[in-house]
Amino acid sequence: MNKPMRDFVLETFMSKWEFTAKYNMTASDAESMRLPDLLAMASDEDREDFETLSLGYTETFGAPALRQEIARTYDTVQSDELICFAGAEEAIYVAMKVLLTGDDHAIVITPNYQAAETLPLSICAVTGVALDIDDDWNLDLSKIEAAIRPNTKLISINFPNNPTGKILPRATFDALIEICRKHGIWLFSDEVYRLIEKDEALRLPQAVDAYERGISLNVMSKAYGLPGLRIGWLACKDQKFLTRCERYKHFLSICNSAPSEVLARIGLKNRDTILTRTRAIVRSNIADWNAFFDDFPHLFHWREPDGGCVAFIRYKGPEGVEEFARRAVEEAGVFFLPSSVYHSELTPVPQNCLRVGFGRLHMPEGITVLRNWLTRNSP
Repeated sequence: MNKPMRDFVLETFMSKWEFTAKYNMTASDAESMRLPDLLAMASDEDREDFETLSLGYTETFGAPALRQEIARTYDTVQSDELICFAGAEEAIYVAMKVLLTGDDHAIVITPNYQAAETLPLSICAVTGVALDIDDDWNLDLSKIEAAIRPNTKLISINFPNNPTGKILPRATFDALIEICRKHGIWLFSDEVYRLIEKDEALRLPQAVDAYERGISLNVMSKAYGLPGLRIGWLACKDQKFLTRCERYKHFLSICNSAPSEVLARIGLKNRDTILTRTRAIVRSNIADWNAFFDDFPHLFHWREPDGGCVAFIRYKGPEGVEEFARRAVEEAGVFFLPSSVYHSELTPVPQNCLRVGFGRLHMPEGITVLRNWLTRNSP
């Protein structure tokens, strides 16, 4: 089964507005750093490594020194249980191509980052299981169990979730692993928003640390706020899987950018400082959003997410969210992603929702502009 991949609707929408709208109020990443600020954190040795770097090819699995630093972000992972990619997107692509065949079946939660479903759908049969907006975006494990077929090979999850910000309760996560273990199913876990939870007590283990068939995806782009480095990775205990990923990568990026590998290593060595900065920005912005939404309860159904940099909330205005999003960006320069961007081929996705971001420093200014625009346009 080879189904053509549909256009990546979210990225197409982002391409139109991300760099032209004055206030990107839907960004999924944390505020980025400038190169001098990152280098200022470097040790003398790492700074010299960067300044004297040869701009040649690097190892396909990723520079050993980078993988050693990535391994330190896990409880049980060694550096040879990792492979680096050009961002998370390449990692998702390769993992799906390596794991799945046309005879397999996969289960994917919705709503999701579109690659999570479009890539497996291009390979095999896929069943979607929707998070329930009317139940605080919870995942009903009985629906996961009901979706399992004899040939189910993979369950794909993402918590904290993009776009809802939902984190599974720990007991549900543990039960999901037991379901996977019982059926011998791989658990692909997108963990790019991990470490920016609302409450540290909500933090889930990384799948690769918790399950022998767990595959953990992470990247420098989201919690670390360094998307320009284009460094992502997969962590897995199965060497055969990692080797097959490495062979597949030969047809794509082959290796990562050498400067990015050094800069990512510097970022990870200073992850406590960077994550403290990210969490402070997120907490401050959520406080501002709380105040804003308190003033517009007739327009928005706001609920603080469990973690990450985004939330997916209902818009209650009479014109609908698609028209609201269009007018907001065209008239006020305030950019949101509406529900249509999260259309799924697997399950219905709640309509009249918009993705709200809170990882960028310009959020307070954007909120003021949005407030004034709404006030001017109130009947």
